[in-house]
Amino acid sequence: MAFLCIKLVFRKNGRFSSQHIHDSKAMRQRGIHCVMDQDREQRTRSRISVSERNN
Repeated sequence: MAFLCIKLVFRKNGRFSSQHIHDSKAMRQRGIHCVMDQDREQRTRSRISVSERNN
């Protein structure tokens, strides 16, 4: 805990960088999204394909 406090004091603006996947440039370049975004995309695709089948 002490090392985290020391790191926080010496960091610019006293903040840590974001640890979220969508904030990582390398992950975006590889096409990797967070699970919530991937789930949302799949649900949208499945709704479209089901409606196309019914027509």
